[in-house]
Amino acid sequence: MSKLTGWWRDRSSAAKIELYTRWSLHFFVALEALSVLLGLTPEGPGAVTGALLLPLYAQVALSGVLASRALDWVLGRRERPVRLAVGLTVLTAALAVAVLVLRSVGAISHGGVGPSLVVNTVAFASGSLTLALTRVWHMLCVAPAAAVAAAVAAAAAGLPLPVALGYGVGLLLTCTLLTLACGFSAWLLKTVYELDRARELQAQLAVAEERLRFGRDLHDVMGRNLAVIALKSELAVQLARRERPEAVDQMIEVQRIARESQREVRDVVRGYRAADLTVELEGARGVLSAAGMDCRVEVETDRALRPEVQSALGWVVREATTNVLRHGDARSCVIRLTAPAEGALTLVVENDGAPDTPAGPPGSGLAGLRERLAVLDGTLEAGPVGDGRFRLRAQLPGGQLRGLEVRA
Repeated sequence: MSKLTGWWRDRSSAAKIELYTRWSLHFFVALEALSVLLGLTPEGPGAVTGALLLPLYAQVALSGVLASRALDWVLGRRERPVRLAVGLTVLTAALAVAVLVLRSVGAISHGGVGPSLVVNTVAFASGSLTLALTRVWHMLCVAPAAAVAAAVAAAAAGLPLPVALGYGVGLLLTCTLLTLACGFSAWLLKTVYELDRARELQAQLAVAEERLRFGRDLHDVMGRNLAVIALKSELAVQLARRERPEAVDQMIEVQRIARESQREVRDVVRGYRAADLTVELEGARGVLSAAGMDCRVEVETDRALRPEVQSALGWVVREATTNVLRHGDARSCVIRLTAPAEGALTLVVENDGAPDTPAGPPGSGLAGLRERLAVLDGTLEAGPVGDGRFRLRAQLPGGQLRGLEVRA
């Protein structure tokens, strides 16, 4: 039973709707073929019946092929079937005129055969032609155009005016119904596939966003820690060459930072890590002071910050500390956090010893910080300010000053 139902169950929603639409159009083709067969069975010369049977069924087959090819075109799988549409239009018009002429000369004596053949043939063809049109107003013109053409052809064939008008009204109603049904089906199928592609694109964007998050967090976590490890390792080498016992302490600190980095990388993979602003401020002061810099941390506020604000600013402090260690030859650094009662929250990290021109291409750290701050409607500015000083300035709207208290 699973094999019998799997062909349907394993399809996507868009594929199921496409299958339903195609089988509906195939049903229209079968219905038209049946109407042709029933229309030719009443009394009438056999020669006329035989002469009409082959072209009528050829028109039915061509209508079905056009509908299938037009659906493929709507879905972007093949070129627009212009030749098929023109061929179906010409064949349908010729058959309709032939039936009207035969009806007017009495070759088709039964009163219901002529209208049945004309209305069914033209109506079903109009539905297939609608699928091959590009604009809505073109689709809306199909039914009125078919009705007017049929009425004029019936009058020209010598049929009474009320009969000709009856052909026009009948075709207007049936063609309108089929063109609306086919046009709506094509629009629905195209929309469903667009939604399906949008869902796939959303999933791809989510994966890409997660990759960017992981890369950004890994850079922020490992950047500072590796810089500190390199600094302390160099210091331990110098102390060891002088046979100073402090070298052991420095290597123990390197070991501790390495283990902490392992833990932080695991947290980044899980997506749970958040930087703590207070810890990062104290860590920056300790690291920069150990590197021989005069580091001052100034917190000019007694307000409290929300956890997500603390985390974002903590990453800013960490990245700024890493840049101070890596770039230039700084001797002093000031980290200032100001959060007035009214106004924006500002974090400034400024150091001296910055090179006149950046060494190498810009990294991804500042771009990652801008992404973090943008979530909180914040901004980040970074660049030289003269006299060999470099300033990094992060600013958040005043509405973010609620949550946990920060003390340094």
